[in-house]
Amino acid sequence: MSSPAVSAIVMSGLRFAWPDGTVVLDGLDAVVPPGRTGLVGLNGCGKSTLLRLIAGDLRPTRGSITTGEVGYLPQNLVLDTSRSVAEVLGIADVVRAIAAIERGETAPELFDVVGDDWDAQERARAMLDQLGLADVGLDRRVGELSGGQTVLLGLASLFLARPDVLVLDEPTNNLDRHARERLYAAIDSWSGAAVIVSHDRELLARVDQIAELRDDKLRVYGGNFAAYEQAVQAEQEAAERAVRTAQADVRRQQRDLTAARTALARRLRYGRKQYANKREPKIVMNARKREAQVSAGRYRIMHEEKAAQAKERLAKAEQAVRDDDTIRIDLAGTTVPSGRKVLRVDAVLRTGLAVELDIRGPERIGVTGRNGSGKTTLLRTITGAIPPASGQVEVSVPVGFLPQRLDILDDQATAADNVARVNPAATPNTIRAQLARLLLKDGRADLPVGVLSGGERFRAALATLLIAHPQPQLLLLDEPTNNLDLSSVRQLVQALRQYRGALIVASHDEPFLAEIDLTRRLHLEA
Repeated sequence: MSSPAVSAIVMSGLRFAWPDGTVVLDGLDAVVPPGRTGLVGLNGCGKSTLLRLIAGDLRPTRGSITTGEVGYLPQNLVLDTSRSVAEVLGIADVVRAIAAIERGETAPELFDVVGDDWDAQERARAMLDQLGLADVGLDRRVGELSGGQTVLLGLASLFLARPDVLVLDEPTNNLDRHARERLYAAIDSWSGAAVIVSHDRELLARVDQIAELRDDKLRVYGGNFAAYEQAVQAEQEAAERAVRTAQADVRRQQRDLTAARTALARRLRYGRKQYANKREPKIVMNARKREAQVSAGRYRIMHEEKAAQAKERLAKAEQAVRDDDTIRIDLAGTTVPSGRKVLRVDAVLRTGLAVELDIRGPERIGVTGRNGSGKTTLLRTITGAIPPASGQVEVSVPVGFLPQRLDILDDQATAADNVARVNPAATPNTIRAQLARLLLKDGRADLPVGVLSGGERFRAALATLLIAHPQPQLLLLDEPTNNLDLSSVRQLVQALRQYRGALIVASHDEPFLAEIDLTRRLHLEA
């Protein structure tokens, strides 16, 4: 592909608020340099909104964004299912015109449509092949494609358009391993500018810089995600040292202030005693008293100011330390003793796939396979939501299932109410204590689930499973890292490492699977 123009993105005084007044970004001044940029930040900080502003899909409430031509792939790509692949790629008219000319038609408007784009079909075919869509014809309808194929088709249309800047929002969501590898290769070959929001660490390993959106500020770190993590760790270590130094300074200034107040009190008592004894003329005594009071006031104010300044330095130092709260799970009811029978599957799924699976004790199984191989069908068959085509599924312990869409939650109810619904015997204090262990605290547990961030909503869903009665001794998770920011993924890893029941996780996220202490894997072939 030819190289698009390299373009920076300049944001000046950028503010965006939704029509209901909710402010997402306020006063953002930043420059995203040319190259491939990974945009990271906590769920709810405004990453997707910022991408839509860059793409022109939203207009700023105030301020401006300056950049080149933008090609945008949204997180939840929706294409007209009746359109052909050629129409999505933007070459349908050219292909029809070339076909007409090859049949012998000579109308001038046909040549106007083609222009210099005589190789449009060959370029489109090469791009589809590069992205693993070699078997997708240009005349195929979008409705015939899988979700992963639709994402890759959308990406192909952007590459063919050759914009100055690619803007991609979670492009690897719903892609299997094979499709991800194709996307990685395409990103590697892209020589223009790109801004990519992703929780996929393998994708973020391929970028030139990381831009972190935090507290209405965008800070750019040179290097890929690993370099960013090292830089943040070094910053945090320095910030923690600064906090310790500031705390020591506050203690020292408090001691000095106490000592100063004690000394002043002694001097005042001595002065009163001298005045009472009337050893000097009254006018001299009063002058000395006034002078001592002024001096004492200055001395006290000096130490009070030093103490206040020390507290300000401590507060500033503490602001630089990031919140690194950790999830804690201590639910005895989820524990599965070693050797206890948990699950036996000897069945043919509705997809036609034969599966044999025997789980005993707290085993942890990672289920992998390409899109359409039957991973979700297997999990739903274990829960009983889908009966097998033939054979048997025997579940010997309570099961909890977390689907991709988190549709086990009532978005109008609070997190606490969602948990109470599945465990009505639990007291409100018990529920809130457990939610706090999952980092839903400071009133967040009492907000409607629908207004929570993606990571908070995920933890609320996880809470409804873990705190349910009976507590699950077999936990089924379907692509749990989709749409989670990297901080939430780390918290999920913490939670699963503490979980003492049996676990089956279907995921394309290899780094995540490597971190949750799997005992074995089950790879499904479609």
